[in-house]
Amino acid sequence: MGTPGFAVPSLDILVQNGYEIAAVITSTDKYGGRGNKTLIESDVKKYAMEKGLKILQPKNLKNPEFVEELKSLKVDLQIVVAFRMLPEVVWNMPPLGTMNLHGSLLPKYRGAAPINWAIIKGEKETGVTSFFLKHEIDTGDVLIMDKLDIGENETVGELHDRMMELGAKTVLKSVQIIEKGNYELVPQNDSEVTKAPKLFRENCKIDFNQKTDDVHNFIRGLSPYPAAWTLLDDKTLKIYSASKINETHDLEIGKFISDDKTFIKISTQDGFINIHELQLQGKKRITTKEFLNGYKFNS
Repeated sequence: MGTPGFAVPSLDILVQNGYEIAAVITSTDKYGGRGNKTLIESDVKKYAMEKGLKILQPKNLKNPEFVEELKSLKVDLQIVVAFRMLPEVVWNMPPLGTMNLHGSLLPKYRGAAPINWAIIKGEKETGVTSFFLKHEIDTGDVLIMDKLDIGENETVGELHDRMMELGAKTVLKSVQIIEKGNYELVPQNDSEVTKAPKLFRENCKIDFNQKTDDVHNFIRGLSPYPAAWTLLDDKTLKIYSASKINETHDLEIGKFISDDKTFIKISTQDGFINIHELQLQGKKRITTKEFLNGYKFNS
């Protein structure tokens, strides 16, 4: 059970290792693109079609017809990677249970956006966790936890791709130990819980009235998607890449400073953010130098 590209390597590694995939369950197709005229299929569905796997796309996971079809498959184990919340009638069905892969070291960063929040919060380490599903989301007993260092300037896009490959290996190891029955489950420590709530446009706005390190982490943790933003001339300015300048100043916080040729920096509480890649509302993503070819701050 999965939808985005993150889930594809986990499915692929099971196929490559000879496991019988009874069915692939993914999101329904949606119309999108220019004018909402293009039918968009999930990355998991595209992979499943290539491999000739049975595909189910229920709108409602509690639908009696879907539940009956799922029962008829008589699966031993269900594996969830980047899907949606399952009702108990679904996750409690297989004799070996339902295993989930989560993009954090649980119980840290429970929620919809664990990879983003680990970077936003300045973590130096994250990882993936496989666990068995139970009622409350991301609370089940842990099977395997595999760690990954976070680079000082690494973006969420870069970390996502490394974690996707690590996650596939963790899924395979987890299935292998479930198959042999030689594993010990570790309950999560609820005193260590942190949250990773869903990201919306409103909570992606940059607050420059913070330390430079925190602003830098915020930008990295939202690049390339959904992207941290501020306002320039009352238009949304997304910042994809930036570096830190730790330097005291007495300027107004959030002030744009530029030589109109090579750099744009914005003042923070204790320094500056130096912008490298950006996108002004209605325009393409470009470098600072390209942007300054057509925009002047000091005119």
